[in-house]
Amino acid sequence: MRLDKFLKAAGIVRRRTVANDLATAGRIYIDERVAKPSAEIRAGCRIRIDFGRKIATYEVLDVPLREPRRDEAERYVRLLDERIREDW
Repeated sequence: MRLDKFLKAAGIVRRRTVANDLATAGRIYIDERVAKPSAEIRAGCRIRIDFGRKIATYEVLDVPLREPRRDEAERYVRLLDERIREDW
């Protein structure tokens, strides 16, 4: 599944265009490499997103075959770390 579609499906971002914009700006990393919106997501990947003031790291537990319902979305990703920048 594409990165931008996965972030929307997992409930990390509200809109796919937001995920696309973050990736295009170089603010999303997959396994410590800058990711494009079209990057393929696999189970076990670590995704780090720089939202601006907040930096969050997620682990992909599973990749859905179709877009999940909202109550199913949490089983595909786990939050590993979340930091708030004080100097922002």
